[in-house]
Amino acid sequence: MTTYTNFTPSPTQNFSFNPTLDGNAYTAIVTWNVFGQRYYLNIYTTQGALIICTAIVGSPDDYSINLVAGLFASSLLFRESSGQFEVSP
Repeated sequence: MTTYTNFTPSPTQNFSFNPTLDGNAYTAIVTWNVFGQRYYLNIYTTQGALIICTAIVGSPDDYSINLVAGLFASSLLFRESSGQFEVSP
């Protein structure tokens, strides 16, 4: 079952959510990079170890760009039109 998380960034704090990838819970923190002028997705284990830091690339409605491809069998993408993160097992 796909889970959806609305991306609601704040000017004062990082956005975070807790995706389940390959059956394990993780912490995802979205940060703004001033130099790159874009958002980055940082995924951590529940113990705080960084798994991946990657630039967020928005997926169009007719194509999915998996932000965690090669690391997880699950998919995590950002759907630009809805402003939501989508996590599929």
